[in-house]
Amino acid sequence: MSSFDDLTGRTALVTGSGRNIGRAIALAFAERGANVVVNGHRDQAAIDAVVDEITAAGGKAIGLLADVSDADAVGRMVATATEAFGGVDISVSNVGRRMRLPFEQITVDEWNSTIATNLSAAFYIAHHTVPGMRERGWGRVIHISGQDGFAGHIPERAANVTAKAGLHGMAKAIAREYGVHGITANTVAPGPIDTVRDAAQYTHIDPDEVVSRMAIKHYGDSVDVAEACLYLAGESGRFVTGQVIHVNGGEFMF
Repeated sequence: MSSFDDLTGRTALVTGSGRNIGRAIALAFAERGANVVVNGHRDQAAIDAVVDEITAAGGKAIGLLADVSDADAVGRMVATATEAFGGVDISVSNVGRRMRLPFEQITVDEWNSTIATNLSAAFYIAHHTVPGMRERGWGRVIHISGQDGFAGHIPERAANVTAKAGLHGMAKAIAREYGVHGITANTVAPGPIDTVRDAAQYTHIDPDEVVSRMAIKHYGDSVDVAEACLYLAGESGRFVTGQVIHVNGGEFMF
């Protein structure tokens, strides 16, 4: 471990970190010395398992159940994290609801629910963590977006495409306003990553066809996304802000 990816003394809040990409990010940060706030929405056992994995390896972590589409719940979570560790230095917004419906069938409630989970949640997290980062003169804001927000390649996902694009727009806005305070804000956009997911939402995707479009001929792993986040979170990412890292095996090259 080099000094550039040493996170000792930092505290990271990673939403949606009970499994898959969020879990990999939480574990990677803990391995580099960060205190980690593990968050999930419904499955307390899953986030407790990640906390146990971190503490068993000698790290420090707490698990907090919170619906990040609820601004008040996010505020309470950040307050608890601050009480436990003194503040949040690194925030990773990693939650997503991938609703697939034809545009004309999306109800207002479904639209608002998806935007709340996929976009507003990132605002709530930044809203409650950026002030402390500014006061301490150091911070990292990372949004986990996705190819939807850049390629718009899958039909019938209008709400998700809109939210994922908005995540990067927000990162750029935060980067521009808070760079003077030692805060960077960036986006990581995963592509084809091998994760546990609701197969019913992906019946339209042929994995072999996806791989045929990729320069690297296999799906990625959650650790690949975690490594991109590590780069941005440490001193290695100190001069990178308002940018997006595409972790997609070359399926799309922007």
